Amino acid sequence: QVQLVESGGGLVQAGGSLRLSCAASGRTFSRYVMGWFRQAPGKEREFAAAISWSGGSTYYADSVNGRFTISRDKSKNTVYLQMNSLKPEDTAVYYCAADQTYSGTYAVTIPRMYDYWGQGTQVTVSS
Repeated sequence: QVQLVESGGGLVQAGGSLRLSCAASGRTFSRYVMGWFRQAPGKEREFAAAISWSGGSTYYADSVNGRFTISRDKSKNTVYLQMNSLKPEDTAVYYCAADQTYSGTYAVTIPRMYDYWGQGTQVTVSS
């Protein structure tokens, strides 16, 4: 089992920045692919970013590419999502997820491919 706890959400004005953290505990965290997803009211959960177990490969949705940066600190069992130049359309609940098995660049974007999920943290961007 892996437990994931997100933090760092909040209210920010458009153009501002936030850094989300996802603290993991449990089994062999360092071997998992880690992802960030988000879900706005009335919409499906969508992929934002993912990082390989080594940290050497990162993946981004087109909507956040160039503004968001995902990173991981294995010594702290923590994954981060640095969000810059935030827009009102970034408003959502952000979820951290862990995938035991890397199944390709498309698979990392699919929510059902992930095995563990955090409870989510709210990000609200005001215009």
